[in-house]
Amino acid sequence: MKSKFIWPPFTHLSTFEGSIPVERSIGCYYYDKKGKKYLDAFSSWWVNLHGHSHPYIVKKVSVQAAKNAHSVFSGFTHSGAEELAQRILKKAGGKLSRAFFSDDGSTSVEVAIKMAIQFWRNRGEGRTNFICFHNAYHGDTFGSMSVGERNVFTSAFASLLFKVYRIPLPQEKNIEAVKKKLSRLIKRHKPAAFIYEPLVQGAGGMNIYAPEFLDQILKICKKENVLCIADEVMTGFGRTGTFFAGEQMKVQPDLMCLSKGLTGGFMPLGMTLCSEKIFTAFYKREKEKTFFHGHSYTGNPIACAAALGSLDLMEKKTTWRKIRMIAEMHAMRVPLLASHPLLTRVAFCGTILALEFKTVEKGSYLHPIAEEITRWFLKRGVIVRPLGNVFYLMPPYCITKREILFLYQLIAEFLDSKLYFLKTASIR
Repeated sequence: MKSKFIWPPFTHLSTFEGSIPVERSIGCYYYDKKGKKYLDAFSSWWVNLHGHSHPYIVKKVSVQAAKNAHSVFSGFTHSGAEELAQRILKKAGGKLSRAFFSDDGSTSVEVAIKMAIQFWRNRGEGRTNFICFHNAYHGDTFGSMSVGERNVFTSAFASLLFKVYRIPLPQEKNIEAVKKKLSRLIKRHKPAAFIYEPLVQGAGGMNIYAPEFLDQILKICKKENVLCIADEVMTGFGRTGTFFAGEQMKVQPDLMCLSKGLTGGFMPLGMTLCSEKIFTAFYKREKEKTFFHGHSYTGNPIACAAALGSLDLMEKKTTWRKIRMIAEMHAMRVPLLASHPLLTRVAFCGTILALEFKTVEKGSYLHPIAEEITRWFLKRGVIVRPLGNVFYLMPPYCITKREILFLYQLIAEFLDSKLYFLKTASIR
């Protein structure tokens, strides 16, 4: 269906052939107007945890909508936001003590960036530099773009973004060199903060790295009094096998950004958690030290109700059995795919499985194989969204073993089809 009125996101308009009109979505599936179903293998851009239209969250949202659909959050509060903040902070391990509400992942990161800068300003220090990883992606607002990689996402705005300093993702082969570079950057530039996606870089290519190496990076930042911002927008809520990816590290952040799975895929909502140290720097008599940031839908009661419903489901043992099942199936599949001649990288972390295709050109988000993969799977009733030449699975937790095996079967069929034509045409 080609709309005359809609401008779709992340879409090359000159080749846009139209969108599939979704009539309803239930469990792991979308259904179009003709009743054809499509298996959602990437959790609707990583937001859908428990399945579409989960009846428990539907009920929570419905009850809340009839009770209090919206109320201003400056000078007022409500029980849903208070309960959600308390429960999420407890899940974060007790090191973080305050929760600031916003609307999505980009704005939760934007809040963290502004908090970090103003934290130092309120203390009389003008720290405005940031350190991040190469290939980072933290969102599409100007601050979140600035701390991301300079690439196709940001090139149109490059001259307007503030400068940051980057270090490679720490691996066993480069950890000492990365630590030395980090120490040099800190001494030379006195950064306000280091921002990172713990364990898995999402849109940057599903780059997976070990917690012990991230811990070494965080220890240096803590020792040198550099704030640490954990972007758990994608990695939170069980995706990496633990409730938060940060649970797998010994060193905990000063700020944490949350969204996507926060409401189980029902409503837009973002949260930025911070330590009491951060909060105290704004708790001053001088009015100019106020954190002047807010949104019309900050702490929206319906969104908080959806998040509380999703959190209830996350606390059930059955949910964690499903998460472990997905992770175990990925773990068994990795060795079978690792030696495939068309793949240069096969890795998994929790419920995330990533496959990187060998290509003639350098891999990038715009690599044409992404469109080929998307069309191929869509014809077979499966929705995927490759990151250029990186294919991944990140299914909702309600997926069954049979459905996962079906996805593995399709992956094998696609690889075989590409291998068949390898002699006459390279992947491009």
